[in-house]
Amino acid sequence: MKSPQHPLILDKTSDYQLSTPMTKLILGVTGGIASGKSTVVSMLRELGVPAIDFDLLARQAVEPGKPALRKIVDYFGEQVLQKNGSLDRKKLSKIVFQNPEKRKNLESFTHPVIYEEYFRQVSKIAEKNPGAIIQAEIPLLFELNLQSMVDKTLLVHIPREKQIKRLTRRNNISEAEAAAILNAQMPIDEKLEHADFVVRNENSSDETRKQLESIWQSLKKMQRTNL
Repeated sequence: MKSPQHPLILDKTSDYQLSTPMTKLILGVTGGIASGKSTVVSMLRELGVPAIDFDLLARQAVEPGKPALRKIVDYFGEQVLQKNGSLDRKKLSKIVFQNPEKRKNLESFTHPVIYEEYFRQVSKIAEKNPGAIIQAEIPLLFELNLQSMVDKTLLVHIPREKQIKRLTRRNNISEAEAAAILNAQMPIDEKLEHADFVVRNENSSDETRKQLESIWQSLKKMQRTNL
């Protein structure tokens, strides 16, 4: 198996290096908002695939006392803090949503930390099982062009109209508000052309599980071939 060219290894902001041979297989799991990524990740866990959650890594990177949070406050001001000293993620999101320069600066504070922790966790799993298949749940996998950080990609797909219905129920918002959120993201159908595997998640959980079991067998076959 050809090793992915992980950008962090070349990143001047970090000296982090993977400490284990690249015999593992990393599956990047992504999808649109309200597509059911968490459900798919849970099902893969049940099949024995350990998971690394990028949203969790992002939250941990900006916890009180962390260097990334200090950089954010230095740049954006204390207006982005809540009374308890934690980051007000909603307020920060509003600030960077329509300001690409500020968003880019925010990413420069957080992404190196997130990537370093990601590779640390990959190495930790691989030390115990060098041939492990690992899933990385990365919501913005294609938007941020992070495909080089994984070996294969899996897209959790549902039609746009079902996305809107699920999002309105989940967030208690109008269909117009849900559509506006989707319009600010890469269309889910556009992601199809970037994915190695696709799970159609608009029907029953049994159907989703059946698709995943087939993908799981394909992944194991790939890994056996390349070990």
